[in-house]
Amino acid sequence: MILLANQDSSNEQVLAYYNTSEKGLTAAEVTTRQQTGINELQEGKKDNIFKQIGHHLSDIASLVLLFAVILSTYLAATGHESWSQPLIIGGILVLNVSISIYQEKSAEKALAALKDMNVRESTVIRDGIRQTVESKDLVVGDLVVLSAGDQIPADGRLLTANNLTINESILTGESEPVEKTNDEIKPSKEISERYNEAFSGTGVVQGNAVMVVTAIGMDTELGSIAGLLNQTSKKKTPLQEKLDTLSKRLTTVALIGGVLIFIIGFFFRGFDLSSGLIMGVSLAVAAVPETLPIIVTISLSYGVIKMSKKNAIMRRVNSVETVGSIDVIASDKTGTLTQNQMTVTKYWVPKNAPESTSSEVSEDSKEFQLMRFMGLATDAQIKEVDGEKVEMGDSTELAIIHWMEKANTTRFELEKDYPRVDEDPFDSNKKLMATLHKTPYGKYLLVVKGAIDRLPVQLTDEQSKQVQSVNKQFAQQALRVLSVGYTLLDEKPNGPLDATQIPVKLAGLIGIIDPPRPAAITAIKKAKNAGITTLMITGDHPETAKAIATQMGICEKNDRVITGSHLRNLSDEELQKNIENIKVYARVSPEDKIRIVKAWQANDSTIAMTGDGVNDAPAIKAADVGIAMGITGTDVSKQAADMILTDDNFETIVSAVEVGRTIYQNILKAVEFLIGVNFAQLFMMIFAVAMGWGSPLLAEQLLLINVLADGIPGFYICREPSEGNNMEKAPVNRKTSIFADGLAQRVTFRAVVFTVLTLSIFSIGLFSLSNSSITFARTMLFLVLALGSMIDIYVIKTRSKLTSQTFTNNMPLNIGLLATMLVVVAIATLPGLREVFGFTALSSTAWIYVIISIFIPSILLEINKRFSLRKEKRTVQS
Repeated sequence: MILLANQDSSNEQVLAYYNTSEKGLTAAEVTTRQQTGINELQEGKKDNIFKQIGHHLSDIASLVLLFAVILSTYLAATGHESWSQPLIIGGILVLNVSISIYQEKSAEKALAALKDMNVRESTVIRDGIRQTVESKDLVVGDLVVLSAGDQIPADGRLLTANNLTINESILTGESEPVEKTNDEIKPSKEISERYNEAFSGTGVVQGNAVMVVTAIGMDTELGSIAGLLNQTSKKKTPLQEKLDTLSKRLTTVALIGGVLIFIIGFFFRGFDLSSGLIMGVSLAVAAVPETLPIIVTISLSYGVIKMSKKNAIMRRVNSVETVGSIDVIASDKTGTLTQNQMTVTKYWVPKNAPESTSSEVSEDSKEFQLMRFMGLATDAQIKEVDGEKVEMGDSTELAIIHWMEKANTTRFELEKDYPRVDEDPFDSNKKLMATLHKTPYGKYLLVVKGAIDRLPVQLTDEQSKQVQSVNKQFAQQALRVLSVGYTLLDEKPNGPLDATQIPVKLAGLIGIIDPPRPAAITAIKKAKNAGITTLMITGDHPETAKAIATQMGICEKNDRVITGSHLRNLSDEELQKNIENIKVYARVSPEDKIRIVKAWQANDSTIAMTGDGVNDAPAIKAADVGIAMGITGTDVSKQAADMILTDDNFETIVSAVEVGRTIYQNILKAVEFLIGVNFAQLFMMIFAVAMGWGSPLLAEQLLLINVLADGIPGFYICREPSEGNNMEKAPVNRKTSIFADGLAQRVTFRAVVFTVLTLSIFSIGLFSLSNSSITFARTMLFLVLALGSMIDIYVIKTRSKLTSQTFTNNMPLNIGLLATMLVVVAIATLPGLREVFGFTALSSTAWIYVIISIFIPSILLEINKRFSLRKEKRTVQS
C-alpha cells in the first residue's frame, strides 16, 4: 500500500524515497529488487482431495454410517451376515460425500479471476530508455509510462499527468472517471481522493502520464483485496447449521438406543455378541435418514432451476435455501436500484419555474432551445457499429444526447445549421467547456457549458437569487446540476478560444440523475412487507445518496447515512449496536463492506451483499448470500458470488427470496416426512427387543424403507408449490430451531402413531395370524410401515387442510409414489424376490389388516393438523 506521505511530497522527494531517478532504474537495480518478490497476486493454500473427504467424513451422521459400514463388513466377513448391508450402506455414504465435494468444487475461483486482471506487458523507462517488459517483472521504483486505453500494472505516484482521467470503478464503485494530477495534495486514506496516484487494475480513459511504482503484487490496493479474499471464508448456511444440529440429536439418540438395546439383548435376552452387534447396525440404519442429504440437494437443485427462470443464476446450490432466509439486503445503487443511465429529469430557464422533462418536446418550446445549446456544447455521441448502438463519451453528456433523442434530434442535426468551428475543451480547473459555431446569418455562436458558479455570466441580485434557489432545489433532489450560456459574436476570436474570457447570457440549468428503477421501488416495499431491510451502498456524496434512498423508501426519518471515514471511527461493538439504524453507506472501502456484513451477522441476521466491482468481491464472499451483476459485473465479483443477476435488477433478488422461502418450506416438509418414521423405527426396535419379540425388521429391510418408501417420494416433495403467504411472513432467523413452528409436535405425533401402529401389527402377525413366525410378522410390518409412510406424504405436503387440489398440484409426486408402492409390494410378495429380502407370503386376513392399517396414520395426522390450525386461529384472534 502506498505511503500517505507520497501524496504531499514533491516529485524529487518521491524519486529520492524510492531510490530512483528520471532515467528510471538500472538493470542491476531491477535485478536486485526482484529478489524481494514479483508483481503477481498470490493464492491461499487449498486442501487436497483426501483432506476434503476426511472433512466430510467427520460429520456426525457420516461417522454413524461409517461405523455401520465397518461393523457390517466385519460381520459379513465372519459369516454372520450377508454382504448386502455393507454394500448398500457404503454406497449411500459414498454418494453423500461425493455430492458434498462436488458442491464445493467451484467455490474458490474469485482469486483466479482477479489474477486474470494482471496486465501482461508494460512500458517502462529503465537506464533512460523507454522499453516494454513483462508486468510481473516490475519492481518498486520503476517508471511506468501510461497512455489512453492502458490498464495500470501496479500502484504508483504520478510524476506527470496530461489531461489524465482514470476509471477506478473496480476499486471504488464510482462509474465516473477520476481526473488525476501530479500536484502535491493533502494526504487521504480514501482511494477516491488520492488524485495524484494510480492503482493496479484500473484503466486510463484519456490522457497520458508517467508514474513511479510504489507497490507491487500483494502490496497494491488490488493485492489487499486478494488478501481479503484469501482470508474470507463462507459461513455455513442456516440450513447446514440446522441439519448439523439435527444430525447431532439423531446420533445422540442412536448411541443411547444402541447401548440400551445391546444391554437389553446381551444381558437380559440372551443374545450372543454377534447378534447384539447386528442389532446395533440395524439401529444405526434406523436412526440415520440416509436419503435426507440427497433430498436436500435435489430440492436445492430444483430451486436453482426455478431461480434461473427469474433471472437469478445460483453458483452454489447450498445458497438457494439461504436466499429464502435473507433479512438484510445491502445493495449497490448504480444499475441495481437505479437504471444505470444518467438522465435529464428537470430543466429551468430564466423567469420560469423548474419543469420536468417527462413531456414531449416541441421545437418552439423553451426546453428545446435550452436542449439545443446543451447539445451543441457536447462531445458525446451514439454510433452504430456492426448493427448495434455504441455510446461514446461521458455519462453526463450522454444524458443530454438521450434527452435530444426525445425531441427526435441529434447533435449532428444541430451542427448542420451551426457547424462547430472551434472549441475550448473541458478542463478540470476551469470546470467549463465551450464550442464556437458559425450561424446561418454569418455570425458566430459561442456556447459555454459547465458548473453554474464558473460560468462567465453576469447576473443581477434578483437573477442570482433565483439561480441559487433553483440550484438548491435540484441539489436537494439529488440532481447533478449543469448550466449553459451563450452569446453571438460578429467575428471569430483570434488565437485559442478561452471560455472564461467572454461574457455569456444564461440559457438555463438542467438537473441530471441516474433515476431509480420503478420496479425497484415496488420490490423494496415488497421486501419490507416480508421483514427484509434494504441498505444502499454507493459512491455518491452522502446528501445525494440520502435523497435517492429516501425517494426509494430505503431511508426513513430517523435512519442514518454514514461515510466510510465515519464508519472507520466506530469500533466493531459500536457498529454492531447501531447497525440497524444505518441505511445508507457512502464512499466505503472493501474492508468497510466486510465490517458491515459481519456486524449484521453478529446480530444473527442473514445478509445478502450485491456488487459488480473488484472492490465488492471480498464482501460478496463474506456475505451469507453474495450477489453479483451479470451485465456490469466483473469476473472477480461473479466468481466470489453465490448468485448472479442476469438482468442486474433489484426486483430479481426479491423474486429469488420468494423461491428460496418455498424451497426451505419444502425441505422442512422432507425433514418432517423422514424423521418421524426414523424415530418410530428406533422406538419400535428398542421396545420389541425389550419385550423379547426379537428384531422387528432386518437392517436391509430398514434400508428399503428409508431409501425406497421414504427416500423416493421425498425426492418429489421439492416440487411442491408455495403455500401462498411466503412473502407476508418474517424471515426465519438463523438461530431458530428446525423444529420450530409446530414441527416438533408434528414429528413427535407421527413417531408415536407409527410406533404404536407398527408394534401392534407386528404383535398381531407374530401371535395371532401365524404360528409365532417372525418372518410373517416382519412382512406385515414392512408393508404397513412402508406403504403407510408413503401415503401420509399428502398430509405433510401442505400445512392447509386436505383438498382435491392437494392430490393434483404435484403430478410427478403422484407418479413417483405409485411406482414406488408397486416396487415395495413386489419386493414383499413376488416369489424369489421376497425370499432374498427375508419376507414370506401373507394370508388374506393379514392383507385386510395391512390395507386398513396403511390409512390410519394419514387419518390421525390430518385430524392433528386441523386441531392445530384451529388452535393457531384462536391464538391470532385473541
